Amino acid sequence: QVQLVESGGGLVQAGGSLRLSCAPSGRAISSFLVGWFRQAPGKEREFVARFSWSGGLTAYYADSVKGRFTISRDNAKNTVYLQMDSLKPEDTAVYYCAASTKLYGTSSSTDYNYWGQGTQVTVSS
Repeated sequence: QVQLVESGGGLVQAGGSLRLSCAPSGRAISSFLVGWFRQAPGKEREFVARFSWSGGLTAYYADSVKGRFTISRDNAKNTVYLQMDSLKPEDTAVYYCAASTKLYGTSSSTDYNYWGQGTQVTVSS
């Protein structure tokens, strides 16, 4: 059984930064394509950032976070990160790490097999 654990959420003022971490147990992070999703109160879960295979490992982002967020992977630490810079109040949500065993990249939450418990990110005005 694979379990994902997110950490790094918290309170931050607009324009600030946070780094979220996603650490799996039971399998190497390199065995998966990992993505980040978020869900604001009263709204559906939405795609934020992900990896896919394009010859090598490639990162993709939602338009709303492009240029501000960076997804990265550290195999030595068996951890995937989401660096969030220039945060806006609209970024306030519960952020989820998800892992897919599919061999192609996907932005659909239904294609991800494993999910973390979520970590709250709150950006003040």
